[in-house]
Amino acid sequence: MIPSLIKIKLLVILSFGCLFISKAQTTLPTTDSTKFLQQYRKAKNDYLAFEKKHAAYIQTQNIRMHYLSWGNPANRPLIWAHGSLLNGYELLPIADKLVKVGFYVIAIDYYGHGKTGYPDHDVSLYHIADDIKTLMDKLKIKKAYIGGFSRGGYIASAFYDAYPKNVLGLILEDGGSVASGTYNHQLTDEQLAIKAKPFDIKKHNPWDTTYNTELDAFRAMLDTSDKSSQFELFAIINQNKAGRWGIYEGLSQYFHMASRNSIWI
Repeated sequence: MIPSLIKIKLLVILSFGCLFISKAQTTLPTTDSTKFLQQYRKAKNDYLAFEKKHAAYIQTQNIRMHYLSWGNPANRPLIWAHGSLLNGYELLPIADKLVKVGFYVIAIDYYGHGKTGYPDHDVSLYHIADDIKTLMDKLKIKKAYIGGFSRGGYIASAFYDAYPKNVLGLILEDGGSVASGTYNHQLTDEQLAIKAKPFDIKKHNPWDTTYNTELDAFRAMLDTSDKSSQFELFAIINQNKAGRWGIYEGLSQYFHMASRNSIWI
C-alpha cells in the first residue's frame, strides 16, 4: 500500500497538468529586451544543469527514451508516466517531497513527449510498458510502484497487465481504471462525431506551431506572471529536421487528433 500522504501529494499533479497549457496564454513583445535575454539564458543554464544532474537516456527496442530521476536508488522505486502533452517534468513540483519520504523517483518521457522522439514503427501502450521494463532491468529494479496521470495511468495499467510480478503497487491519477476505448467502441459513427466535436483542432492546433529560433519558442510559452526561471519549458522545445523550433510538433497527428474524425480515443 502507498502511504496515504503520498496519495494526497500526488493529487497535485492534476492541477499541474495545466501548467504548460497556461504558459501559452501570455507572450512577450516581439522586440527582445536585455532583461528577457538574460531570463532566457538563465533558464537555459538552469535547464542544462538540471538535466545534467537528473536526466538520462536509455535505448529500448522501440525508442531512445529520456527520463528523470531523483533520490537514492536504494530506496523504494516509484516509476511515473506523465499525461498527454506533458513530460517527466510533471513530477517536478513534488519529486523532492517524495524523496524525503523514502522514494527513489523515476519519471519517463514517452513517445513524442519531452526529449523522447517518435518510433519508426507502430506502437501501443504495451510497447511503453516494455520500455519501462527495459529501464527497470538496466537499473536492476526488480519491483516498483508504477503510476501515471491521465494517459500515463493507462500506461501504468498496461505495465501491470504485462508484468504483474514486477509491480509493488499502482497509482492511477485520472486514468487507467478501465479500458479507454470500451465505451466509445459501442457508439455509432454519428454519436462519435458529436462526442468528438469539441476536440476538433484541425483549423487551429497550437501544439504544432514552429518558430525561427529556440528563443522565440521559449518566449511563446513563457508565463510573464510567473517569476520563477521556468527552465522546464525547454523540455518541450525541440528543433525539427528543417531547423525550426517546435512545441510538440507533429504530436496531434501522431495521436490521430488532426480532426474530430480521427481523434485518438
